[in-house]
Amino acid sequence: MDYMGIEKDRLHMSWVSSAEATKFIDVVTRVTDAVRALGPNTRFVKHQAKVA
Repeated sequence: MDYMGIEKDRLHMSWVSSAEATKFIDVVTRVTDAVRALGPNTRFVKHQAKVA
């Protein structure tokens, strides 16, 4: 993922059954907090071309 410009901490994988609503909420909260703590991903920011 680093090669593609995505920091490894921005990708999370987890198995959650449709019967595990509480686990789903926990996983989403943890992932959201972790990604927010990283701040914006500046590797994918498009820069406008300067027109002379």
